[in-house]
Amino acid sequence: MPFTLATWNINSVRLRAALVAKLLHDEAPDVLCLQECKSPVDKMPLADFAALGYSHVVARGQKGYNGVAILSKLPIEDVGDRDFAALGHARHVAARLENGVTIHNFYVPAGGDIPDREKNIKFGQKLDYLTEMRDWFHVERPEKSILVGDLNIAPREDDVWNHKQLLKVVSHTPVEVAQLAETQDAGGWVDITRQDIPDGNLYSWWSYRSKDWDAADKGRRLDHVWATPDISNAGHSSRVLRAVRGWEQPSDHAPVLATFDL
Repeated sequence: MPFTLATWNINSVRLRAALVAKLLHDEAPDVLCLQECKSPVDKMPLADFAALGYSHVVARGQKGYNGVAILSKLPIEDVGDRDFAALGHARHVAARLENGVTIHNFYVPAGGDIPDREKNIKFGQKLDYLTEMRDWFHVERPEKSILVGDLNIAPREDDVWNHKQLLKVVSHTPVEVAQLAETQDAGGWVDITRQDIPDGNLYSWWSYRSKDWDAADKGRRLDHVWATPDISNAGHSSRVLRAVRGWEQPSDHAPVLATFDL
């Protein structure tokens, strides 16, 4: 059974509920994974999404910060969450579809502005978070799973607008890229987006600081769709909905989609 999955850092699900509804109406993915919901679960506008057919929800919320949610037209089972790096943050949740596929929705810490864990505790927390993800995948190697979310790292040179200029900028530093690669390798995860779109610049985030983000196009690919090797060949039709970044009062992230024939 084919299903389409989307991942989107919404940057406040309550503030941008209308944008979520528009995406669900226009694109109709079977599953939508949201990050940075910035809301307790009981305050999320879930009734609005249920009215559009997304009555199945697995979520973890937090007032004003973080928060992850999986909205689905298909039945899903809550299979838990993990508090990586013991931050006490709502940054991970997992759900299982009836076909046995487990979906992990992640919001990796951004890491602050200074790429030095001695000078910036947030950067250390980011690296620790990725280390614990890596170690978990080593111990409990995932199978028949999809991992999506805002991983806050653009790993490839063509995942950023200027590789050399961003080597010392958090999200593209060599230490972060190496840490993400170790995490990916530990689970055998396949980057579905780049499996489908192997060449060329590709971004999913553009800063609010740019007066004309579209013309400047100083983007980074921070949002990812991975799958375990046993189902990676079923993934296809990957795309980034760049136009969504230009909607009124948008998130600074654009949704990333992929379809799986499973």
